[in-house]
Amino acid sequence: MTHPPASRNYIEQQAGSLQGGDHLLLPDGDRSAEIERVDVETDDFGSPAMVLATLTGGGMLRIAAASTVLLTVAGPDVDTPDAVPPLPSGRLLPPEDSADEDSAEESGEDDSAAAAPAVVVPPLPAGPPAVSGPSDQDLALIPAPDGTPESVVEAVAEAHPRAEGVLLLSERLTKGINTKSGSCLKDLSDLAHELFIILKDAENALAVADLLNVLPFDGNPGRWASVEASLALSSYICRQLGQEERAAVYERFLRTPEAMETDPFKARISAKVRQRSLNEPNLYDKEIFRSIDNSNPAAERDWRLLRLQSLLFLRAHGGSETIGARELERRIGNELESVRS
Repeated sequence: MTHPPASRNYIEQQAGSLQGGDHLLLPDGDRSAEIERVDVETDDFGSPAMVLATLTGGGMLRIAAASTVLLTVAGPDVDTPDAVPPLPSGRLLPPEDSADEDSAEESGEDDSAAAAPAVVVPPLPAGPPAVSGPSDQDLALIPAPDGTPESVVEAVAEAHPRAEGVLLLSERLTKGINTKSGSCLKDLSDLAHELFIILKDAENALAVADLLNVLPFDGNPGRWASVEASLALSSYICRQLGQEERAAVYERFLRTPEAMETDPFKARISAKVRQRSLNEPNLYDKEIFRSIDNSNPAAERDWRLLRLQSLLFLRAHGGSETIGARELERRIGNELESVRS
């Protein structure tokens, strides 16, 4: 094990017991870093195999769960480094002085023979992943808006003068559409869903949705959620209209964030988490049944709309390992019928 600096106290601890807030001695033996989050990857038998320690300043350490690592007793930002908090799970190591080091050198002891498994630090990306947007070839398959975004919304409102939901949303949007505003993007997404789901107006729904569909992923999950919902809706509408190529473009746009991770290990972990969420989607069954039991049709409709969005998202991914595309088509049809009735 690499000798730690002599100016601090350290404890030995098994990597499997690490937790957020611990200050871990890095493999170079000179620096320590605070752990922000700890994730554990298990083997095929369900036993902890790999500890993924995300560091506060950025980066990740991959550590075998059975490895022994060193923790600083007090982190670099603590004002009283001599104070030792109770750490029953580790063994306290006193600071090493120069005499100890000299004696170890004279005795010819080889520290590497008794060293614990090495903590491997994967290379970090040079910087955050570049923001990716639609290609010119893909954009060519999406009709350009007829006028400004505000004029598109105005035309939709004029086409449905008695639709209260459309009028309320269009009234806010025609004052000015700001694509950096999360609430504005959500209003556009809600308007597209209202047009298709409630009013069965696929043409105008696509016209509004395309105001969102051409926006690149900017790294903000909150804003992207509205674009994501719009893309899933547009994909379904185009599949129903037989516009398969255009639907495929929307589905590629939907997967943009998935292809932006540059670190192969992080990309594999993200793919596993994503697949698990697709296999176990939240379809709001409990909430819908509770609304039915309470004879609350308004609440039931709201929950069914959320379920419909989840199903559309799954459909844009081609289904999952638990729900196939054909079954999704059937469920989406059932939800549309229930919400529209």
